[in-house]
Amino acid sequence: MSKKSSQKRLLICTFLALASGFFGGYIGGQISVQAHSQNCQNQRWDLFKAGCKIAIAPGAMWQGSTTGIWTGSVLGAFFGGLVTRKE
Repeated sequence: MSKKSSQKRLLICTFLALASGFFGGYIGGQISVQAHSQNCQNQRWDLFKAGCKIAIAPGAMWQGSTTGIWTGSVLGAFFGGLVTRKE
């Protein structure tokens, strides 16, 4: 494998890992916020429901996006390696 083709493979794998990591972070954050917001449905008054959602959103977003970034990056790099492997 030449130096140029290995650099091209590295760039493709890196791009796929970063792109899928960012996408996974966004999706993971959204899913986590929705899942944690279900706990706020037990509140009696609408004001408390809104306050509950505001209170849990940052932590849920952080937790979900961190998990999504890691998962997306690993899967993106794996599939990038599969796509660019030599026959």
